[in-house]
Order: sequence, then C-alpha cells, then structure tokens
Amino acid sequence: QVQLVESGGGLVQAGGSLRLSCTASGSIFRFKTVGWYRQAPGKQRELIASIITTGNTNYADSVKGRFTISRDNAKNTVYLQMNSLKPEHTAVYYCNLRLSPVPWGQGTQVTVSS
Repeated sequence: QVQLVESGGGLVQAGGSLRLSCTASGSIFRFKTVGWYRQAPGKQRELIASIITTGNTNYADSVKGRFTISRDNAKNTVYLQMNSLKPEHTAVYYCNLRLSPVPWGQGTQVTVSS
C-alpha cells in the first residue's frame, strides 16, 4: 500500500525556519506533480506549493517568497523549506500528488510561537 510520510515539523519561534520532508513508498512521485498542503485549526486543507517533474514550481500567494518546494526524484522525496515563519503558518502540513491523490499521510505539525 502506498504510504506518504511527512516529517520535519516542530515548534519554532516567529522568524525561524523549518525544512519539511515527504517521502513516498515506492516511486509514486515519478513523473507526477506533487503538492504541499496545510490545514490550520478550524480551516480546510489548502494547497500551498506544487512542483512538477522538471522542477517548475507554483506557490500560493500566502507563502510566495517565504517557502521553497523542491524534490529529489531518486529518493522519492519532496521538501518544503519554510523561512521567516509567522504564527499564522501554524498548521499540520501534508504532501500528496496534485492529481489523483493517494491516501493522506499523518502530516507533520508546525507550530510557530510569537
């Protein structure tokens, strides 16, 4: 069964940085667009960044300039570098295929303190 495992979250002060990782079992990321999503308390899950196979990226306006998505196809892993974090970035962060999503992983909690 396909599994997505997100990691790298934690508690960080405002202005700090975190690097999230998402590793897939098998090669499900190969030739696919992968997205990072987040779900803040009381809100719906939203797409914040995506990356296609060639490395081209797209970002939600709310994270543009602060977050950077990247991928290592050989490791079946996608990353999210998050800089200049703010309390409003507090959420559970998930990754998944942009089209034809597979079962969601547990996500990784990011908490930004003021």
